This record gives sequence, C-alpha cells and structure tokens, in this order.
Amino acid sequence: MPIQFSMGSFCSRQKPYNEADTEENEQDAEIERRIARETKAEQHIHKLLLLGAGESGKSTIFKQIKLLFQTGFDEAELRSYTSVIHANVYQTIKILYDGAKELAQNESDSSKYVVSLDNKDLGEKLSEIGSRLDYPYLTKEITNEIKTLWNDAAIQETYARGNILQVPDCAQYFMENLERLSEADYVPTKEDVLYARVRTTGVVEIQFSPVGESRKSGEVYRLYDVGGQRNERRKWIHLFEGVTAVIFCAAISEYDQMLFEDETKNRMMETKELFDWVLKQSCFENTSFMLFLNKFDIFEKKVQKVPLNICEWFRDYQPMASGKQEVEHAYEFVKKKFEELYFQSTKPERVDRVFKIYRTTALDQKLVKKTFKLVDETLRRRNLIEAGLL
Repeated sequence: MPIQFSMGSFCSRQKPYNEADTEENEQDAEIERRIARETKAEQHIHKLLLLGAGESGKSTIFKQIKLLFQTGFDEAELRSYTSVIHANVYQTIKILYDGAKELAQNESDSSKYVVSLDNKDLGEKLSEIGSRLDYPYLTKEITNEIKTLWNDAAIQETYARGNILQVPDCAQYFMENLERLSEADYVPTKEDVLYARVRTTGVVEIQFSPVGESRKSGEVYRLYDVGGQRNERRKWIHLFEGVTAVIFCAAISEYDQMLFEDETKNRMMETKELFDWVLKQSCFENTSFMLFLNKFDIFEKKVQKVPLNICEWFRDYQPMASGKQEVEHAYEFVKKKFEELYFQSTKPERVDRVFKIYRTTALDQKLVKKTFKLVDETLRRRNLIEAGLL
C-alpha cells in the first residue's frame, strides 16, 4: 500500500522550518540594509591625513579641530592635561639649565651663560627632577624655585639660543603662567591644552564637519594624526589608501633648528625631503594636497633676527626690506620654494590634482577655523567637478 501524505499534515510539519527561514531571511535583509546605509554614510566621509615632521604643529591642529568642530574637551579631559603641562615645565627648565652649562663650556663668550652661584644648587635640583620618569605636581615652593632660575640672566641668554637646544615652543607661555599652573585647584584652560606638548605615538582620529552641526554641505571628514618623528613614520603606510586629501604641516619657523631625533639634521631640510617623499607615493595620484605653512607667528618674529639663508635650502634668499615688508618677502620666498618642490616632485599626469597652500598658526583658533572652511570649500568643489556638476 503506497504511503499517502496528507497535504495538511506535511505543511503543518514544515511550518516551523518556513518560519525559521523567513526569520533568517529577514535578519539577512536587515544586515544588508544596514551595510547599505553604512556604505552610503561612509561615502560622505572623506579621509584626511595629517602628515609632517616632528614638532610641525600637527597635533595642535588636531586639538583645534576637536575644539572647533566637536564638543571640545570636558573637564575630565582638561584635567588629564595637568600632568602633561607640569612635565613640560620641568622639561623646559632642565633643557635650559643643562644648555646653559653646555654653552658656558663651549662658547667663546661663555661667561654670560654661567648661572649665578646662588642659583646653581637650584638648577641641579630642578635638572634632576626633569630627568625623572614621573614628575611631581607643581607646588608653590617648586614654582618659586623655577621662577627664580628662569629669571637668572644666564638662563635668559640660553633661552635666546633656544634654536640649538630643543627648547619647546610652549616654554615662555608656561613660564609666564607658573603661578596659575601651580594652584591647588588648577584646571587647564583650552589655551593651556593647545600649548601642551606631548609627542604623538601611534594613530589618533577624529570625525568632524567644518560647517558645524547643521552639516549643510553634507561633507564629513575623518582626520588622522600620526607621529611625525622618524621612528613613527613606518605606521603611516597602512593609512595611505583611499585618502581624499593630505594635509601636510611644515613649520616654516624651524629653518634654523635641528631635529629632536637627529641633532645633525636641519628641521627644514627634513621637512623638504619628507614632503618630496610623500608627493611621490603612487597611492596619492588622485589625492588633493593641502600644504599648511605653519608657525607663521614665530616665523615673522624670527626672520627679522635670524637670516633665512642660514638654511641650506634657502641659500639663494636675498633680504630686500625690513619690518613687515621683509616678513612678507621672506614668506613668499619660502612659499615659492615649496611650490617649486611640488611641481618638481609631481609627475606631469598628476599636476592637475588639487594643490593649495595656506599660511597657518596652529594656536590661532580663528585662523584655523577659516582655513578648514577653505579646505572644505576646495574639496567640495573638487567633488562637484568629478561628478560632472561643475
């Protein structure tokens, strides 16, 4: 007798399986929809790579973006910079005291670098603290000792030679604010955080829109900051794919300074060679380049005292005026050098990629905001041209 299946019972037995399939299909569909949404969202996110040599001001630019286009720093984040700022103070006074001793031994006019007898013990004490891995929090007593040493004539003479001693740019700002920095209830200000110097290691990223929360342009950027010192650059390569624009920071004030990691190498020459290398990377064939000629505030003061042609790359520079006219003349000369390098290092078929130069001071919030709005406009225009809408 043939086996007979009841259609009703067959279907009823299969029902749980169909329900399971349906549920699974719905989950698959939801996953696909989510992937599609995320892919669409990612299409609006443009990858910006912040590159440059150590001490070029990249990380200050990065902090400015957080302050300008995100929520900024909450109190916990501000407080986390206290130890960094106190460390900067100890490191600075150590560099200056040790530098004074070195100059007193090696310079022909050595007497002006000799710290007064009254302050020598103080200098040795603070230099020892500056050598530690963990720094004590600033107290009123230590602050008074640091102020006394900072005001010593030999230390001031040494500070004037900061270009050969790796004295950080934040030195004067923090020394002028010592009293406030040592208060028991001290919470760093936004400006303190911008001046705070901590070497970037690894990769940090931030997502933002230069038009603010309204995001009228629809453009969202993901900015990556990586360490600029030589030993950090091997971490750059894996970030090079799919980059909308490279923002290259060049500290134009450092034409008379040497690298932190190699005191025989001029910082500007290192920047020149690094910019040349980045320009020649094959993965940047269609990548826009935004060159930030940074630390203009320091450059405009320095160039009136220290000849620009002290740097090998600028040997052919001829001063023409004085005051503001000379500053502008010197800046335009440096700008032209970078422009020439760009076109020399760029293959003919790549010369039509976007290349813009901006004069920047990373500590100037209004200028950074204006600069990033210009960068945003430039990249949006490029997108419209590529889409055939312009």
